[in-house]
Amino acid sequence: MKITLLVIGKNTDARIGALIDDYAARLRHYTPFEMVVIPELRNTKSLSEDQQKAQEADLIRKQLQTGDHLVLLDEHGAERTSKAFAVWLQKRMAAGARRLVFVVGGPYGFAPEIHQMADEEISLSLMTFSHQMVRAFFVEQLYRAHTILRGEPYHHE
Repeated sequence: MKITLLVIGKNTDARIGALIDDYAARLRHYTPFEMVVIPELRNTKSLSEDQQKAQEADLIRKQLQTGDHLVLLDEHGAERTSKAFAVWLQKRMAAGARRLVFVVGGPYGFAPEIHQMADEEISLSLMTFSHQMVRAFFVEQLYRAHTILRGEPYHHE
């Protein structure tokens, strides 16, 4: 199974980009992984929040394939500990989907139709983080989950 992280807009902080690249390289030792950057919308000042979410929804849909298991990273999603996330990830990987696709939405979240398409929603925290920090945190959590599943010493409790 391949894990794909879809994100809206390019990373603008080289330090965060280096951190993401580091954890993505580590993660690829365990599983096929890619991060797909969907270009940020242009001229959004003339668009309402709902219009922006609708246009982003079109771009997200274009990246999805038949058989994907779609998981939104959303503040209203289920929260899990790192160990519980690792167990969840193991079950998802064993379930047989071709791709496990996680999506970080735009600045206003997801359009209702993307919420309806999603198989699941996960929250990283009750706190709000920048979209760029979420990318780094989430790739690290994917790496951490794999080390937990293999009994490697990266995770401590």
